[in-house]
Amino acid sequence: MTTQTTATPPDATTTPAPWLPVAAGAVTLVMWASAFVVIRHVAHDVSPGAIGAGRLLVAALVVLPLVLRRGWVRPDRREWALLALGGVGWFGVYNLALNAGERHVDAGTAAMIIQIGPIIVALLAVPLFGERLHGWLLAGMVVGFAGVAVIARGSSSDADASLVGVLLVLVAAAMYAVGVLTQKVLLRRIPSVQVVFVSFLLGAVTCLPFAGDLPSIVADGGSELWWIVYLGVLPTAVAFTTWAYALTHTDAGKLSLTTFLVPGIATLVAWLTIDEVPPSLTFVGGALAIVGVLMTRRKPRVV
Repeated sequence: MTTQTTATPPDATTTPAPWLPVAAGAVTLVMWASAFVVIRHVAHDVSPGAIGAGRLLVAALVVLPLVLRRGWVRPDRREWALLALGGVGWFGVYNLALNAGERHVDAGTAAMIIQIGPIIVALLAVPLFGERLHGWLLAGMVVGFAGVAVIARGSSSDADASLVGVLLVLVAAAMYAVGVLTQKVLLRRIPSVQVVFVSFLLGAVTCLPFAGDLPSIVADGGSELWWIVYLGVLPTAVAFTTWAYALTHTDAGKLSLTTFLVPGIATLVAWLTIDEVPPSLTFVGGALAIVGVLMTRRKPRVV
């Protein structure tokens, strides 16, 4: 991220009350978890493209004032390429794959599969950033993807539909990894709010060809439209903001581990709101996936 010439924001120079970053992180986790439930709730009535395009356009409108206030940093050609890759991949293909996948798997299962994303990040970082391919990474990959296989086996009585859903959500997890890696480079010079704004727009453009029902949804003004607005405002625009605030005032490593709570929260919310609980075998697979991620984060012993 670039050094700004404007005055430093107050939250970067003052120490907030200890509970504020904790509350911000908790709000983020609940919002992200709720997104899986809302998508599952509307997935059979709204096309994957309409959910994604509507959500991202709303999110872009919400963060636009922040971009205008901070000012625009002109990306170079390489940065535009990375923005395109991250925007189309993470926010475009990710939304299409996740929204389509949740037509076949429940909200809790989808949230568990997405947890495999950090393993894919660690794997891709080896050739892209020259990070070391160590034993813990290899072992974690095996355990993590074994967890996905267990989830696929136990997520539904319809084996074909279950496999389709698991594979689609796994594609979404891979696109999450692409987004994380591109942002790792982009945030060295470009403000985060600008990166997500451009990514939202590129993701929306990617989803629009598959969003033929979006105009009629907007014209009807029914509950489907308001659920899409909810996804754009809270789990997308607001949640990214509260997460960034929590990250500013807490240890990044410890905070990142709290994302493992998202599948549990999503499962609880889905049970309370749409009476949906993943099969018991799915919890076993989810636990394996999380263990696999934790294994990849262990550092090899220096000899």
